[in-house]
Amino acid sequence: MESKNVRRYGSIKIASLGNRRRGKHHDLVRGIMRELKELRPGLALEIPLSQVGGVELANLRSAVHRAAATQNLTLETQSDTENLYVWLSPKSTRGEQSQRP
Repeated sequence: MESKNVRRYGSIKIASLGNRRRGKHHDLVRGIMRELKELRPGLALEIPLSQVGGVELANLRSAVHRAAATQNLTLETQSDTENLYVWLSPKSTRGEQSQRP
C-alpha cells in the first residue's frame, strides 16, 4: 500500500525562477509588436495565417493582446480566413511612437 505522503514532484525556490513567461509564440509576437510600434496611424498590420507556424488564430490574437497590455498599448484586431489584421487603437498610449517625426 502506497503512503499518502509520497511526493511525486520536486521543489524549487521561487526566487530562482525567471520573472517573465516566455511562451511558445514569444518570437512571433515580439516581431509583431516591434512592427506595430513602427506602423503609421491609420494602417494595420496584415499577418498571413499561413505564415505563423500553425498557431491558431484565437491563440495568436490572445498572445498579441497580452503583449500589448504589458506595454500599455490598446489594440484592435480583425480577421478573415487568410489574415489577422492588427492596429493600434486611437485611444492607445503610443509611447515611443509619439516621439517620431
